[in-house]
Amino acid sequence: MSQRIEESGAGSGQPPGPRPPARAGHDALDTAKGLRRTGLLVTLILGGLAAVPPLSMDMYLPALPEVTHSLNTSATTGQLTISACLTGMALGQLVVGPMSDRWGRRGPLLVGLVVYVLAATMCAAAPSAELLIALRLLQGLSGSAGIVIARAVVRDLYDGMQMARFFSTLLLISSVAPIIAPVLGGQVLHFTNWRGIFLLLAAIGVALTALVWRRLPETLDPQRRQSGGVRGALWIMRGLFADRVFTGYMLVNGFAYGALFSYIAASPFVIQEIYGASPQMFSLLFGLNSLGLMVVGQINGKILVGRVRLDKALGCGLTVIALAGSVLMAVTGGLFGDVGATPVAVCLFIMISALGLVLPNTNALAMMRTPHAAGSASALVGMSCFVMGAIASSLVGIAGKDTAVPMAAVQLGSALTAIVCFLGVCRPWRSEPAQEAEH
Repeated sequence: MSQRIEESGAGSGQPPGPRPPARAGHDALDTAKGLRRTGLLVTLILGGLAAVPPLSMDMYLPALPEVTHSLNTSATTGQLTISACLTGMALGQLVVGPMSDRWGRRGPLLVGLVVYVLAATMCAAAPSAELLIALRLLQGLSGSAGIVIARAVVRDLYDGMQMARFFSTLLLISSVAPIIAPVLGGQVLHFTNWRGIFLLLAAIGVALTALVWRRLPETLDPQRRQSGGVRGALWIMRGLFADRVFTGYMLVNGFAYGALFSYIAASPFVIQEIYGASPQMFSLLFGLNSLGLMVVGQINGKILVGRVRLDKALGCGLTVIALAGSVLMAVTGGLFGDVGATPVAVCLFIMISALGLVLPNTNALAMMRTPHAAGSASALVGMSCFVMGAIASSLVGIAGKDTAVPMAAVQLGSALTAIVCFLGVCRPWRSEPAQEAEH
């Protein structure tokens, strides 16, 4: 593997003092080789961890209207239960990421999973909307450990094109979660109420905890761990922000997630209450869009990576999202009259599918620059996703639940801003050829 990838951007985020060795010690190398030999098992575990956020939100979506009625609250307040979870996942990553750079990946991950199980169990017993919002915040804080450490473990094990392909594989697994989760949520509502969904999430958390405990060893060698406490963590993050290209990809990733989460938060009301679909029909449409995301992500990982520059695939995906958002804005705004649900569904399918070209490539391009602080870099990339997601999911309910225009406006605005960041901050035409390195 070319050392250009290992060295790109490495000087921007180092704290004062000697830099840890560029190569892990013998134990870490043996661990990495062993994990690659058991690649399917590792992929399933990391994919399960990356699936925690979509499971936490998407399984709950078909029940969102029922939650608002059960707790006697408004649609806007109900959507705050999604925003609280997203906010928790954003803030939690800023804590867990640096912790994993200092103490390793395994310990913080196990603690986060245990707290996640407890939070999901308490959500099932929440007597009021206010308490449910607070518990969803705790659920997000603890659930953030899975996704931030999953990205960091990938960075520990892989480089360059291999890393880009692995992120596409993770997208495949985490895309299965949105396909399965709403369907499971809709079916759970046949037998119980929304509280049963949180009990199922707690059971999934228990299963992940057991797998990590038994099958996922430590991947960060002690020689590469950071020191310096809070001051050292802040210094590293300052250096990461100072890397213009890393910051650009982080922002592109965040605004892309803004488009995704505005859809996640608004679609239950748009599809079910504006267009009259049942919870089961909504689940099927949601799953179809997730399938499109999964298929395009695999086209990216299996066909495009290594043949097409990552920046070119990323730019193509952003363009498609912006075009679909423009048409969706016109349709929901009544420019073509009352055309029904089909054009809306088609635009959403195209938009969500195109994210399969954006999400894995922004992750890979950002993480390529940060071999020295993968946990902190993963935290910042993840923070951008969930901060923008929390803002977007709040904005889509600003005009009430009787119009789809806010959803379309937030999606279009997110896509256009992502393009501005890509062209103005990342400046892909000036990038080094590192992303073209040999496999």
